[in-house]
Amino acid sequence: MAVSSLGPEVMVDLNKFRLRRFVEKLNKLGEVDVIEKPTDLSDLATLIEENPRAIWFKDVGPDNLEIVASVNGSRYRLAKAMNVSPDNLVSEYRNRLKNPQPVIEIKNPDAPVQKVVLTGKDADLSRLPFYVQHQLDGSPYISSAIDYTVDPETGTTNVGCRRLSLRNSKEAGTNLTAPSDLKRIYTEACEKGKKLDISFAIGSHPIDYLAAGMRIPADEISLVSTLRGEPLPLVKSISNDIRVPADAEMIVEGYLDERGYIEPDGPYGEYVGFYGPMHQDPVFHVTAITMREDVLHQTLFHGAGLQIHRAESVHLMSVGLEAKALTILENENIDVRDVFVPPASAEGQHLRVSIAQKHAGDVKKVISALINNMFVTKHVFVVDEDINIRDENHWEWALVSRLQADRDIFAFPESPGMPMDPSLDAGKAGTKAGFDLTLPIKRRGELMLTIATAPKIKSSNRFKSARQAISEGGAMFLSDIIASVGSKDGREVIMELDEIRQDGKLMRDKDGRYLIGDSTRGITGISGPQYEDPNS
Repeated sequence: MAVSSLGPEVMVDLNKFRLRRFVEKLNKLGEVDVIEKPTDLSDLATLIEENPRAIWFKDVGPDNLEIVASVNGSRYRLAKAMNVSPDNLVSEYRNRLKNPQPVIEIKNPDAPVQKVVLTGKDADLSRLPFYVQHQLDGSPYISSAIDYTVDPETGTTNVGCRRLSLRNSKEAGTNLTAPSDLKRIYTEACEKGKKLDISFAIGSHPIDYLAAGMRIPADEISLVSTLRGEPLPLVKSISNDIRVPADAEMIVEGYLDERGYIEPDGPYGEYVGFYGPMHQDPVFHVTAITMREDVLHQTLFHGAGLQIHRAESVHLMSVGLEAKALTILENENIDVRDVFVPPASAEGQHLRVSIAQKHAGDVKKVISALINNMFVTKHVFVVDEDINIRDENHWEWALVSRLQADRDIFAFPESPGMPMDPSLDAGKAGTKAGFDLTLPIKRRGELMLTIATAPKIKSSNRFKSARQAISEGGAMFLSDIIASVGSKDGREVIMELDEIRQDGKLMRDKDGRYLIGDSTRGITGISGPQYEDPNS
């Protein structure tokens, strides 16, 4: 515990949102494989890619470091980070965003992340666990950095996620190519010939990553406290004026130099599961490294194509994307039953939506609203409420039974979207699409659009015989006749129906219900002109 700068009455638990504490929690839940034996840095990537669980390496490299991987690699783990069930994760996320929390500053001696301070020649990046993460990577990487910068124009803190590539003991590359607030801030600094101070947190609680993936037109540091659901303890960096979480595992402080995009970085296995090309990036210069005394290093599993459903970025992004989609559709007065970003959709490019249709135009409204308001989303799939969009078997059934390509696919050409999409021929814009996997409202109730299920036969003894049932009760399906006469079998009902047939009185309507009418003896008559014999 530590006392904040707000006064002695404000006490802060500096271990509650510590990464190590959360990993220990996951371990008790059976979510972690602990590797005690010595592990080489060059073996980390393969061991992580082969294991769907979080992995806690206790002895890595010549410095005998502790490293944890894949902490954010499932919805269950993220739910446990917020102390809710997976089903309640998105609703809890939305609720917390409605209740902003403050940030508080604590004094440097109280900050666990500054118990060890390395400056000068001791601030050596080459002693940190950079490692080659994919076969064709251009450098060893640290993939788990959360960046904190201050916008010189507004004084607000920008928060994002970045990887670092090792160049030498004092320099690293950092990916700053995709559109972002940080790219804008850095570009403006370069235009003025100024460097940009930046601090990276390495080893953070999953909630901090959820916050780092959001963008708001305000001080983004407040997102971390708000999603945590309580005040965020901050401490000023040792070598710059950036405030960082005092309860992180490690902070790497420094600056991006004023020369701009001057050094090649990459290739690197990207979020789509393919390699991103080598490109020009800024150079980061380290000025200090601070850490906890028993620091736990962290790496994120990222970019492995055949295991893309386990990539931590998609699980982290899906929470915010699902929450955003719900808000958009609620504003459109759509009766939403569920939204789901499938884990293999490469940072949320697929979005499934289940709705209760009220009007014939609801599906098109859903697709248009989401395509136009969600930059990341590439394909939107809309189903009726009877489909469980989180069940792949339900999903395949909906695709095969409710989609006609010429009628139910809506294309949105020249749409901006996620970069590095390998399906693009050239340029940044592509074609997004919406898929209508719903049953037409005007045909609801038709036999051919009625879902087949096991019968629910509840005996009622309303009638004494099948003849009485269909004479007095009107047209009935067989299961209704069986129930209405109190049968526990059904075969005797068929025998009685045959007697009615032999009398020339058994009829069936176009949907197969039995009723009484006039027919040829021994032949079941067909009632109504709408019946079409498929054999005719």
